[in-house]
Amino acid sequence: MTQAAAKPVVQFIARLQKEGGLKGTDIANFTGVSKATVSRWGSGQKSPHPKTQLIMSDLAYVVMRLSEYYSQEEVRAWLYARHPQLEGRRAIDLIHDERTEEVIAILDRLEADAYV
Repeated sequence: MTQAAAKPVVQFIARLQKEGGLKGTDIANFTGVSKATVSRWGSGQKSPHPKTQLIMSDLAYVVMRLSEYYSQEEVRAWLYARHPQLEGRRAIDLIHDERTEEVIAILDRLEADAYV
């Protein structure tokens, strides 16, 4: 493993792309930066602000959990879709707004087979 690949943010970006089907543009929009900045994060050249790293780690965790049930395309669709269980909000917006616990509660219900 290279030194850059050992950085947590590089791993988060790789997980978001591989398991979540998210593109650099998705991550850029989510974090409010340019696609070029996401590319620099992904190569380990730069690191995002610590608050952004925490939000990205939450998103990576949610993607990891969703990937246990869904394909890349389905994970991406799930993140961007409005959910009745989230009062019509999108999971990606809640994660961005530091309300990941609400999304995790839905995932917990999914694992308990209570999600319809």
